[in-house]
Amino acid sequence: MMYGWGNNGWGAGTWIVMAIAMVIFWAIVVFGVVALVRYFGHSHDQPSLNKVEPEAILRERLARGEIDEEEFRKKLTVLREHG
Repeated sequence: MMYGWGNNGWGAGTWIVMAIAMVIFWAIVVFGVVALVRYFGHSHDQPSLNKVEPEAILRERLARGEIDEEEFRKKLTVLREHG
């Protein structure tokens, strides 16, 4: 027997294919882990906390003195008619 000679039928092409297959395998594993972390990393059921009601903004502006009571009433009427 000639151990170490001829690679037992494994040529250079086989090693190249194995290397490419290993890179593809690890790419799939990394992609899967990233997808799972993104999916389970945040809750899908919680409503957005950034949703601010237009009437609340209008009340805040009145409280800060940015608008007077007459302008507040006009804008509130417009909001309620179109909202």
